[in-house]
Amino acid sequence: MFADRAKIIIRSGKGGDGHVSFRRELYVPNGGPDGGDGGKGGDVIFEVDKGLNTLVDFRYRRKFAAKDGEPGQKKRSHGKNGEDIILKVPEGTVIYEINSHKVIADMSAENSRQVILKGGRGGKGNMNYATATMQVPKYAQPGKPAQEIEVLLELKVIADVGLIGFPNVGKSTLLSRVTNADPKIANYHFTTLSPNLGVVDLKQCRGFVIADIPGLIEGASTGAGLGHEFLRHIERTRVMIHLVDTASTEGRDPVDDIYKINRELENYNPEISKRPQVIAANKIDAIYREDGMPNPVERLKSEFEPKGIRVFPISAVSGKGVKELLYYVQELLDKLPRERVVFKQEYFPEDSLIDGKLDYTVSQDDEDRHLFYVEGPRIEKMLGYTNLDSEKGFAFFQRFLQETGILNDLEKEGIKEGDTVQMYGHQFDYYK
Repeated sequence: MFADRAKIIIRSGKGGDGHVSFRRELYVPNGGPDGGDGGKGGDVIFEVDKGLNTLVDFRYRRKFAAKDGEPGQKKRSHGKNGEDIILKVPEGTVIYEINSHKVIADMSAENSRQVILKGGRGGKGNMNYATATMQVPKYAQPGKPAQEIEVLLELKVIADVGLIGFPNVGKSTLLSRVTNADPKIANYHFTTLSPNLGVVDLKQCRGFVIADIPGLIEGASTGAGLGHEFLRHIERTRVMIHLVDTASTEGRDPVDDIYKINRELENYNPEISKRPQVIAANKIDAIYREDGMPNPVERLKSEFEPKGIRVFPISAVSGKGVKELLYYVQELLDKLPRERVVFKQEYFPEDSLIDGKLDYTVSQDDEDRHLFYVEGPRIEKMLGYTNLDSEKGFAFFQRFLQETGILNDLEKEGIKEGDTVQMYGHQFDYYK
């Protein structure tokens, strides 16, 4: 089964919380703080596996998560780091953020391994907050939260040359003749339901990778048929061989076919339609022409060669004209930059997913306009292990409110100096 698209949810590991504890040893009834740091959460890593050629492994499982870091322990013990999760994908896989459709990573060229989501940093234990004036800190730092995001995986084949054209024009036959590929061939529309790749080896030439792009139809750029499923595989190609049925064995006009497919390319991505193209006028051995009828090969040449597009009459079945076509394609490739298309990163999860983002609400009392409420599960947890009666503990909590943006949100709600903020039974007066 071929699969070249998948939507999945990925989540990094949460950082382990720092620990609050004190030494309890014989003859040392009031030992110092010994709460250890929490472990770092696991990363989400994508890695190219050249043995894969589909995304089928992601079709039946939607969520992938790294392990959370373990909390710190007493006796200054560091919590265990969470285990990374490594997701193996075929070369050529592009990872998009699902909503914006911006590129997070292109797993091709030199990029064979990339950390997509970083695990949360572990929180510091209370052993880190002991000072000469604060010898019994009763607070610790919570671990940084996990990051979660939904992504779209798309496989875009890595090939120098793309074979394009309507169904049943002979693309699979040509590919099987010029490469070591072994595509399934039959005389039906959409027999080829997945791209086939092969390597063309030419004497005294570098050679190139060619992909048989499954049959396109009119309206493909708007999603008709399997258009979008196939058009994405053209995006990396540097040259296109446009195969047409010169003999019109199915009653179609080859000139009209070329214009229709080129319109689909332009509608899908105008940049692709400007790439070098060569026309392979296939099935010349099946041409039947009565006296006085125009030669379909000459008609193709007169229509497209003045526009700079060479036309090569070939027979994919017998091999006639194929060598000349391939050497010309190699010449085109030699004139073009060797770098394949690589999609640049547009979306950066570490910037878009604020590491310290909290799930909380800020609201103003309906009756007392000088009273504001702040609520959220992580805030309640921090209040539970922070000693607000100590100067250091209260300063620690204030930094927490500042760093997470809670104070900014209170100001946006209209809080003024002297107003009251209530958090789970605790009340504070607000002063800048």
